[in-house]
Amino acid sequence: MLTDKFGRNINYLRLAIVDRCNLRCTYCMPEKGLTWIKQKELMTDEEMLRICSVFTKMGVDKIRITGGEPFVRKTSIELIRKISQLDGLTDLSLTTNGLLTEPYIPELKKFGIKSVNLSLDTLDKDRFFKITRRNSFDKVMKTLEALLQHHIKVKINTVVMENENIEDIIPLVELTKDLPVDVRFIEEMPFNGGDTDISLKWNFSQIYNYIKEYFPEIQKIQDPKHSTAYNYKIPGFAGNIGIIAAYTRSFCGDCNRIRITPSGILRTCLYEGTGINLKDEIRMGKTDEELKDIIINSIQNKPKDGWEAQKESLTASQIHQSMATIGG
Repeated sequence: MLTDKFGRNINYLRLAIVDRCNLRCTYCMPEKGLTWIKQKELMTDEEMLRICSVFTKMGVDKIRITGGEPFVRKTSIELIRKISQLDGLTDLSLTTNGLLTEPYIPELKKFGIKSVNLSLDTLDKDRFFKITRRNSFDKVMKTLEALLQHHIKVKINTVVMENENIEDIIPLVELTKDLPVDVRFIEEMPFNGGDTDISLKWNFSQIYNYIKEYFPEIQKIQDPKHSTAYNYKIPGFAGNIGIIAAYTRSFCGDCNRIRITPSGILRTCLYEGTGINLKDEIRMGKTDEELKDIIINSIQNKPKDGWEAQKESLTASQIHQSMATIGG
């Protein structure tokens, strides 16, 4: 089992399989897009599978496949199938923007994927276009419907942005009245691919108080172990509400996760600016045992929390790198 110097057991790997995204969300990247990573600098399927295999042998039993939209990668479904067969893996999940996901849902179900996080910041078609700069709202809603039809657990991730989608908070809460979905409202983070700072008026407390004005009967429910969300329920509603303090970072003390970027960089914290490039280590001929030693050393240097990580390693440009290059 992997354990860091603070005694936290690390059993959750977020693997970004693509750096590109077919949306241009205002909180993630500039309208013109980004300078994408060169193909030779991205991991191959074989390298990703090997890294996942090493981690599962070390006690990681949960892997989340992330993007952008993972299915931008042409080999994604076959890669997911192979990862699903790894010994020791008990929980394989997916994060997607939903644009290309729908046709693959029957196969995802067959591979044992029980949970999908779906990015959706508004239920209004016009605001969707304004936020994402793409006219793809209907595709996302079809993905949502198909996931529910196949009885796959859906967590809707909504980034809360002042002057952008505040009017969507209550309609999204009401979505949980009849649908068995979790809607999680996320504090906006600085990873926008540009040079614009955020002014976090809509933090955890503001979001909660806003919802409570409309639903005073809202109740706190027990948070699952290692949950990044504070979870709530409105009595009689089929689904739940979550609020993720992604910027104020109040959940770090129980962190059990690590990230691998599309180019192979192991990041022990979202707010960490640098990390060991496992892809490069593989291409230099490192054995699995040598990779394990590198991983153990990296885990031992995992920062106490996101504030410490940002203070120690993030430059101004790294603070504003795009979430698409980090992995969702």
